[in-house]
Amino acid sequence: MMKASNMSPFILILLIGVLGGVAVGIQSPLSSMISQRLGVLESIFIIHIGGAIFALIPLLIYGGGKLSEWRSVPWYALVAGGFGLVVIFAMTYMIPRVGVATALIILLAGQLLIGTVLDYFGWLGAAQKSLDFTRLLGLAAVLLGAWLSVK
Repeated sequence: MMKASNMSPFILILLIGVLGGVAVGIQSPLSSMISQRLGVLESIFIIHIGGAIFALIPLLIYGGGKLSEWRSVPWYALVAGGFGLVVIFAMTYMIPRVGVATALIILLAGQLLIGTVLDYFGWLGAAQKSLDFTRLLGLAAVLLGAWLSVK
């Protein structure tokens, strides 16, 4: 098996991205299942408690890392967990109505739209990127795919 240090940066980025996509693809129907049986707020609470526990284990093993420096983070970054609530709510609402794949592509379209804006202006620490024809074409293709998926 190839060590991560020997792997090309693009392949590593691609693998990590696919892993993240798989995680979202599995988490979404599971959170929808919890929401349908218990309710949306209950689902959000259970998912975040589970995530907190899974994050706590390595923090305890490694002595807390830099957690004590949380005050150095800009105040507005601390609302990131709130956006996680919106994601879980959106997915639990969409999945029973349009299915997992369609819900994921709609979510992806929203991510690409805001990602394009953040990249273009360099907001929230994003690397500033121009909005060239290739990027616009890719964005249009995903939006078209989302529209076709819902249609």
